[in-house]
Amino acid sequence: MSTKVLLVDDHEIIRQGLRRAFERQDDFEVVGEAGSVSEASRLIGLLAPDVVIFDVRLPDGSGIEAAARARSANQDLGIVILTMYAGDEQLFAALDAGASAFVPKNAPTEEVVSAARHAASMPGSFSATDLADAMRRRLAPQGPQLSPREREVLDLLADGLSVSLISQRLFISESTTKTHISKLYDKLGAANRAQALMTALRAGLLKNQQAPPI
Repeated sequence: MSTKVLLVDDHEIIRQGLRRAFERQDDFEVVGEAGSVSEASRLIGLLAPDVVIFDVRLPDGSGIEAAARARSANQDLGIVILTMYAGDEQLFAALDAGASAFVPKNAPTEEVVSAARHAASMPGSFSATDLADAMRRRLAPQGPQLSPREREVLDLLADGLSVSLISQRLFISESTTKTHISKLYDKLGAANRAQALMTALRAGLLKNQQAPPI
């Protein structure tokens, strides 16, 4: 018996790619597609899928909030959160919402299929590639450990400086600056500047504890 999957994403090209990935599997059947929260809610009731793949950002609301409502209504439903913004905040929001798995959009489609397989068999057990590291970052009492140079780069990011201006200010190449920024994002569990600065603000890592410009 095939596992019934509902795809929820407002980008048709992504839904098509996911559909093809699932159709290559003998144990899955894509029973429907939705491009919004409201349409997803209607199709969940109509099609009774075993697994729902939710994008986080939908035109009429949050996929994570929709996932929480779906979980509240059905404890046996497999729920996979698919997001372009795979920082710690999104991961823990998915966990709190009762999702079964969390997968970044840049992951191979095989990883999404694997997450759906996990969600179908263990809907109440949360799976995410970066979960162990994210938990370590959350539980670390001293917060992320930044090098002196990373702290300088962080402060300049908080001041709104571009990569080019940071490089000029610190007398380093743009490629070196980008490497420092990438390491900062990793340590802060962030996917972009906005997430990095808000995480740093909450952790008390910014010299100016006012909300930074984003």
